[in-house]
Amino acid sequence: MKRIIAVFTGNRAEYGLQYPVLKAIESNADLDYRLIVSGAHLDKDFGQTIQEIQKDGFTAHKIIEIDLDESKPNATSHAIGTGVLSISKALSEIKPDIFLIYADRFEGFAAVIASSQMNIPTAHIEGGDITEGGALDDSVRHAMTKLAHIHFTTNDQATNRILAMGEAEWRVHTVGFPAIDMIQDNNFATPSEISAKYSLDLARPIILFTQHSVTTEFEKADQQMLASIEALIELSQKEIQVIVTYPNNDAGGRAIIKEIHKNLDSHLGKNLQIHQSLGRYNYHGILALAQNKIYRVACVGNSSSGIKETPAFQCPTVNIGSRQQGRLRAENVIDANYNKEEIMLAAQKCFNDDQFINLCRNVINPYGIGDAGKKIASILSSIDISPQKILRKEMTIQGEINLDGWFR
Repeated sequence: MKRIIAVFTGNRAEYGLQYPVLKAIESNADLDYRLIVSGAHLDKDFGQTIQEIQKDGFTAHKIIEIDLDESKPNATSHAIGTGVLSISKALSEIKPDIFLIYADRFEGFAAVIASSQMNIPTAHIEGGDITEGGALDDSVRHAMTKLAHIHFTTNDQATNRILAMGEAEWRVHTVGFPAIDMIQDNNFATPSEISAKYSLDLARPIILFTQHSVTTEFEKADQQMLASIEALIELSQKEIQVIVTYPNNDAGGRAIIKEIHKNLDSHLGKNLQIHQSLGRYNYHGILALAQNKIYRVACVGNSSSGIKETPAFQCPTVNIGSRQQGRLRAENVIDANYNKEEIMLAAQKCFNDDQFINLCRNVINPYGIGDAGKKIASILSSIDISPQKILRKEMTIQGEINLDGWFR
């Protein structure tokens, strides 16, 4: 009898990383998936990316609305609360053997609260990472780790951190970064497809730009965006082609979108364009241009994809602000503050500094070499999920005492 794996997705970027895992579950003879779609996937303002999921051939078995009213200070906590209620209802109907959740977003946090309190074995991908830059990601991610029963990490450092949290070794599996699977399979748009779809001159430099809010200071999101906007306008005037994509639906996201259109709409043309979402296939296709020496591409902004996915494409990256501070990274990343001149200089280095460009082409990717999806599916199909084994979480770290008190 096949195991039923419920999979939760609430965001376009998260789904893009889950795609190879879903494909591997779908292909595994011992597994069957039930997909729960929520969050920004259902929001027209953020591209209504449930259409991408359906285009990929997956069935959305449960569709869950989670409201996020950014005008209220309790917006995210309210969204988490309503998410717990709705997701627990969906899980009661699906009755999965295992529930699979990704990363560190508030929608996923709601999902792991619901499943863990329902005694459903819960698997978490990408625990143990760190981002110390003012976002709530670390707190949420580590809380999700302690609630989950099975852990799939992208790197050895993350595995060590989870073990240091007292999780039993048999629960923790270093599988690598799932997005690498698609990159290894060349599952992305070709240069000719990219050129035709976005009217790009591949002989000229291209910037792929995404900037999200920093969730602990989301009220500053619009102001933090202004330096990037000024830099993008000036770079586009230097015949650099700029593709701007929307942020995610965190608190502050709509304020960023407002600033994008307020300041950039009048500059739209052959060198500057705005898209709600490119979709994984096209997004990776643009990054992949960097693998060919005749093209010049840079990923600019503060998305985690600029840290975790670009090394696989040897693509130069400009990381703006604090959002990704502390995250494991390769040598293809240049940091810049919220400052127009710093951003411009960093972007131009990505196009004009031959030494840095060559460094990017030989960069070592710290996030694995592929097959993460198959590894995850194999473990999901074979791990012991008897309640006595999987649900009773042991603490492996013993509190030791000396004359001065507790220590470890």
